[in-house]
Amino acid sequence: MGLKIRLRKQGRTNRETYRLVVTDTRTKRDGKYVEALGWYDPLASKEEMTLSLKADRVAHWLEHGAELSERAQSLVFKVAPEIIRTHTERTLAHKAKMAAKRKARNKASKQAA
Repeated sequence: MGLKIRLRKQGRTNRETYRLVVTDTRTKRDGKYVEALGWYDPLASKEEMTLSLKADRVAHWLEHGAELSERAQSLVFKVAPEIIRTHTERTLAHKAKMAAKRKARNKASKQAA
């Protein structure tokens, strides 16, 4: 089961609010979700009433393999940029490790031939 952190649409017509949720990638936009991580109100008048999220839970789900949607990533970056930085560093380190393995495998296969 692939997990994704994305926005779930709430509210009424012309007055939408969104919940930041962890959900299975196969569910509908407004379908079931595993856990609510926060909310986003783009029409709020005060800046502090616009966005709220549980940064520790976002970090927890990212460690367990959840992926961020593009919009969710920009919202999390506004509130807790350190989470995005550590997630990006971890991703880049993993890619570097895989590239080193691939390079060693290619070198070994060239020496064997």
